[in-house]
Amino acid sequence: MILSKDNIIDAVAKMSVMEVIDLVAAMEHKFGVSAKPTIANNSEKSLEAVEEKTDFDIILTAVGEKKINVIKVVREITSLGLKEAKAAVEGIPITLKESISKKDAEIAKKKLEEAGATVELK
Repeated sequence: MILSKDNIIDAVAKMSVMEVIDLVAAMEHKFGVSAKPTIANNSEKSLEAVEEKTDFDIILTAVGEKKINVIKVVREITSLGLKEAKAAVEGIPITLKESISKKDAEIAKKKLEEAGATVELK
């Protein structure tokens, strides 16, 4: 007799909760897998990854009303010319700097936000 998925589902639907628990345990043992969620483990690993991060990218996401002030700060941070800084500000979102230290990234972010821009550090 060939069992289809529907036949298996019907058979499981007729089982008691205890029988389903036993079935799951037997399948875990047979196939060497676990039905337990791994979300907690992934969350801990992602928190460790965030804490260990040392290099940041500065991403300009919005300019605000004071576009000229933002252009001035972009020129200061990136050493771009006026034309290039204006083009960068008009081409948002844009990564202004890549792989800089947390301290430098925070300083640049503060300057840009004081000029009226919205910035993300990644």
